[in-house]
Amino acid sequence: MKNKGKIEKGVYLLYLVMLFLTFQGFCQQREDPLETKYKDAAREIMTNAGYCALITNDAEGAPRVRAMDPFLPDDNFVVWFGTNPKSRKVSQIRKDSRVTLYYLDKDATGYVTIRGLAELVNDSTNKETYWKEGWENFYPDKDEGYLLIKVVPQWLEVISESQGITGDSTTWQPPKVRF
Repeated sequence: MKNKGKIEKGVYLLYLVMLFLTFQGFCQQREDPLETKYKDAAREIMTNAGYCALITNDAEGAPRVRAMDPFLPDDNFVVWFGTNPKSRKVSQIRKDSRVTLYYLDKDATGYVTIRGLAELVNDSTNKETYWKEGWENFYPDKDEGYLLIKVVPQWLEVISESQGITGDSTTWQPPKVRF
């Protein structure tokens, strides 16, 4: 009879643990509807913009901006670029991996800013994956003269008038999504 009580307590404890883990997984999988709206608006702007600005930091900490032809963001908003390995942006990223991306909506009524960490990637598999037709003239030697920049987001901010996403009425601070 003593074992029966221990078994019942063990089953009950196991049930509670399973219930907790199920609830915890359910809570982690649910995304805030506002966050989903912000991400959807950001993805739409990023897709329609075509180009974006990549902002790095130079040796003095001053921002350096250039127009880039990005690949579309993946599901986690990771953005890839192709570049010349001898470019200033590469040396700046090697010294300071913090970068900012800026996408302007085509009708200029919205924008996306992404703050992230850049990684320089130089493997042939990714180079094949992240390659655009027509780049042959820019990168005649794909093996040595083509390098990838992968930007992993830390957060994004978005304004989209067409989707009713605006900044704070007093501070103009845009909505932010953290990754």
